[in-house]
Order: sequence, then C-alpha cells, then structure tokens
Amino acid sequence: MIERTVLTGARAVLPTGVAEGGRVTIEGGRIAENAAHEAHELDLTGHWIVPGFVDIHVHGGGGASFSSGDAEEALTAIRTHRAHGTTTMVASTVTGDLDDLARQAATLAELTEQGDLAGIHFEGPFISPHRCGAHQPELLRDPDPADVRKLVDAARGAARMMTLAPELPGGLESVRLLAEHGVIAAVGHTDSTYEATLDAIEAGATVATHLFNAMPSLLHRAPGPIAALLEDERVTVELINDGTHLHPAALQLAFTSAGADRVAFITDAMGAAGMSDGMYPLGPMSVEVKDGVARIADGPTAGSIAGSTLTLDTAFKRAVTIDRLPVEDAVRALSTTPARLLGLSDRIGTIETGKDADLVVLNGTFDLVGVMRKGEWLVKPEVR
Repeated sequence: MIERTVLTGARAVLPTGVAEGGRVTIEGGRIAENAAHEAHELDLTGHWIVPGFVDIHVHGGGGASFSSGDAEEALTAIRTHRAHGTTTMVASTVTGDLDDLARQAATLAELTEQGDLAGIHFEGPFISPHRCGAHQPELLRDPDPADVRKLVDAARGAARMMTLAPELPGGLESVRLLAEHGVIAAVGHTDSTYEATLDAIEAGATVATHLFNAMPSLLHRAPGPIAALLEDERVTVELINDGTHLHPAALQLAFTSAGADRVAFITDAMGAAGMSDGMYPLGPMSVEVKDGVARIADGPTAGSIAGSTLTLDTAFKRAVTIDRLPVEDAVRALSTTPARLLGLSDRIGTIETGKDADLVVLNGTFDLVGVMRKGEWLVKPEVR
C-alpha cells in the first residue's frame, strides 16, 4: 500500500490564495486529493506551506561548484541548495574555454538525465568585456553561432538557457539559433542599448539575466536594456534578492513594472553558499567571501562582486519581511514563474493535485523548518 501523509493546520499558499488551516495530502510522491482514507497526519499549525523553490541560475554551494566537471562535487552543491528549499535547479557554468565548457556540460547532462538537475545554463563566454563582472576577460568571445551550437550540442538536450550580449557580432543570429533549439536566450552581462535590446527580444530573447546587474544603468536619455527588458511582457526578469546586488527600491521597481508573474528570484550562488567566509574558486578565478559577500580576489576584475552566497529560503524571508511583498508574490517569484519559464508547470511550481510533492515548510517568522521533494522529507519539521 502506498503511504499517505496529510499535512494539516498550516497556511498553505495555493494558486487561488492562502488557505488557512489547509490540508495537503501526499501520496506516491505527488500531491493527492484530500480523502478520508487512513493516513499519517502531521500538524503544522502556525506554519506556512509553500511550493518547492525553483532556481534557474545557480553556480554552486556547500563548497562545491557546477563548473568543476565533477559529478560528486555537483551533487554536493545540489544537496546544499535542496536543504534550503530549492527542490528544482538549473546548473550555471562560468566563462571558460569552449572545450572545458563542453566537458562540464557532459557531466551536468548526465545529472539532468538522472533527474538531479533541471538542465544547464551557460553564463558566458559570449558576453561583453565591458560588463564581464566575475568572468575572466581573456576567455570572452563573440557569440559565433557555430560556437553557440557546439555548447548546445554538448549538453545533449539538457541546455535550458544561455546568457549572451546581443550587441556583439553574431548576437542576434545566436539568439535566433537558441530559440529554434528550444533554449532560453537571456540578455545579460551586456553593454546593449535600448534599441539593440528590443531587437534581441524580437529575435527571441525571453530572460533578463540578473536585471540591473552587469548592464548599463537606467538613464532618462539612454534607458538602455533595463527599460526594454522591463516593458516587454515576453521577458522574465531575474533578481538577486540578497540585499547586496539590489537596493530595495530597484526590486520594487521591477515588481511594479513587470509584475510578480514576470519576476524570478535567483541566487546566482557560487560555491560559498551555505559556507563560512573564506577563499573559494569560481571557474578559473579565486573569490574571497567576507561578511557573506563574494568578490574576485585578484586580477583585472579584482573587487567585482562574484555571484552571491544566497540561498532561496533567505531570499524568500527577505522578500516578505524586508521588502514587504505579499507572500503570494514571493511564491510566484521563487516557484511558479521559474517553473513556467522552464516548461515544468505541469509538474512543479504550485501546490495542486497531481503535481510533484515538492514543498517547503516555514515557521511563523518565515524561517525554513521543512523541505519535501517528491514526497520525501529532506528536512523534516520538528513539531510538537
């Protein structure tokens, strides 16, 4: 007999709104209809139940990096973020030699085929040297469609997204190629103008990689990519809500302009996520983490912010307690919208009958106390 579990008493965030004293039934790894059958009940009165978080942009965690090319190291990063509520994630690479990136893609493709990852995001090397951030400048290159195709092919169907600067030679052709192959083309690490960004969107770009960061500022005579990406309903905008990458007013501007259905919170986390301060690798570079902020330690980009040490449970708590977003909007940004972007809305992203039982339990102050993935507790709530 398949074990049935019923979570009772919590405030469950459903697509229709918050259900006070809700009942969520889990059977066979999925959310099931509430029924009067015998079941194990867990009383979560005073808690919240939200869908498992979906991170479309994460480089590592737990001292491990997805760019290492090592499967066990990648699994360490996956386990670290799962313990913080991210039940679905896309592994992001860092700018490197094309052959190295292809080898990394082969490893990550295997983990995708096994169901450990939802795919691969190539962040670089097809980005602007003027906005390279934590990417090694000498490894950058223009987005030649042949090179873009090489990485897509190396991923064996696991490529989900590629960030590029569309103003570079070959940029628009590469956007079109990605769209034709079902890979999300993301505008980021770019020095693009407003007009060039509109051209990229028309060519098929549908994501803004960490909006506001690594792109020209929004100016009244030169609105740049930010205005173009915010105003077009076809574009989903990533935000890093760690208190370092964005001023709260910038976050509010994104939500006001784009709406919660077009915002996806990401971590952009590197290997130091879930770890203490210290020195960590990020692709071929060294990163120093001090007071939780990661910066390139040396070289021409020394001092640049190098991703984050964020986990999505922290992003969620900050969203509702500091940014004062409605809980329903936070759920959209951390679960529903990124799940839809990945084409996985039939399985994850909301608490609905028939979907995977990917759930996060938060206490009354929005601290994570439980994580369930496909009906299995990864972090079991300790309740009286």
